[in-house]
Amino acid sequence: MTDQPPVHEPTRRRQFLGRLSLPERTFVTDALRTETVGGMLLLAAAVVALIWANVWPHGYESLLDYKIGPSAPLHLDLTLANWAKDGLLTIFFFVAGIELKREFVAGELRTPSAAALPVIAAICGVALPAILFALINSGSGGHPGGWAIPTATDIAFALGVLAVVGSHLPSALRAFLLTLAVVDDLIAILIIAIFYSSGIKFWALGLAFAGLVLFWFLHRRGVKGWYLFVPLAVVVWALMHESGIHATVAGVAMGLMLRCHREGDEKHSPGEHIEHLVRPLSAGLAVPVFALFAAGVTISGPALREVFTQAAPLGIVIGLLVGKTVGIFGGTWLAARFTRAELNPQLKWADLFAVSVLAGIGFTVSLLISELAFRDDLTLADRSKTAVLVGSLLCALIATVLLKLRNRHYRALCEEEDRDEDGDGIPDVYQQDDPAWQARTAHAARTADAADTGTGTGTDADADAVRGLPDERPGTDR
Repeated sequence: MTDQPPVHEPTRRRQFLGRLSLPERTFVTDALRTETVGGMLLLAAAVVALIWANVWPHGYESLLDYKIGPSAPLHLDLTLANWAKDGLLTIFFFVAGIELKREFVAGELRTPSAAALPVIAAICGVALPAILFALINSGSGGHPGGWAIPTATDIAFALGVLAVVGSHLPSALRAFLLTLAVVDDLIAILIIAIFYSSGIKFWALGLAFAGLVLFWFLHRRGVKGWYLFVPLAVVVWALMHESGIHATVAGVAMGLMLRCHREGDEKHSPGEHIEHLVRPLSAGLAVPVFALFAAGVTISGPALREVFTQAAPLGIVIGLLVGKTVGIFGGTWLAARFTRAELNPQLKWADLFAVSVLAGIGFTVSLLISELAFRDDLTLADRSKTAVLVGSLLCALIATVLLKLRNRHYRALCEEEDRDEDGDGIPDVYQQDDPAWQARTAHAARTADAADTGTGTGTDADADAVRGLPDERPGTDR
């Protein structure tokens, strides 16, 4: 008897961009609904800023430079533009911190295998635009200090574009875009904290750190009350601003400190509850107002010409359009290839390429970094902002064309995801393996057939079968 070689079972490949779990799908749907409304407001604010800055530039500049706030003890006599940049955007980054914490403890990033692809995609989508910008600005007349401007993805702007063009993007692609943007925001805040902070005052930084420790301690002890945490958060923010570290870092730090896992019989964790309350404030007020104060640049023939002839703005446009697209798509494709992840058969790599182009929209954080990178050269900062607008617009237009080519297929997938024929509030795709659901739908089908043929409904017997009761009709063979 000869020994037979061992039979090796094929390793099952993990599916990439597969169907989300029902809780995750519900969370993503709720989050993106708010962000979509915020994206529409963001687009409107950007248009108003551009019109205002070009039709009545003196009034626009006067509004930006208007100062308000106390000068002592923490030098908070800031212009309205700085209040929007340093103050309102802290709310945006606070929500980003909560999103990141939730993704790591309960979302798509909680397992290394699931986190690998969006994290690698985000890192490549940051690295390649920065490299392209640095190469374009490596010669004489270049400004390599703006390398971080084209590295950001603006999820609200991207969703606003989707809402305008009416694209039915499946939930898996929307979740990938959201997860990508969350990791992107973390990288952006690290870049801002490390590379765009100066003149650090360690006494203020130490007090801000002590305030964060107190914030964490009170939260972990179960202390509740906005009247306690909101003043503490404002003090931490003011101290962080005084320290020389960009004040938005305080928002991310406090967001990361919130507990985002459920305990006991909690329906929502504290982080999820606070995010639900604060996200509309961030998406509906903080980000649009910042856009109103940051997107107002002068648009003229010479200004647009300089976008494509000067090294810094050209590097931004190429970084957003080429760097983000190739970085995100290439990083994801390589990661899937080497981790043996299998693409959802209902989607194609062309779909991911279109989403990668859409992720090149880098509005809010890119405008912020433009101001930080060229704070001593306002003209160059304005040209950089113009380049951000041009690059984001090009990405939006190209992504719209690519997504429209598959929009009929997307609509069919979305209809399948949302179908709820039994009206129980749970999409049917999540119940197809449930015997009770199968019995209910079979009963509904038989009832409908009986009604169509006029032979009676048979509701009593069918209802008993659905409930698992014996058939009491005489002559029934058991």
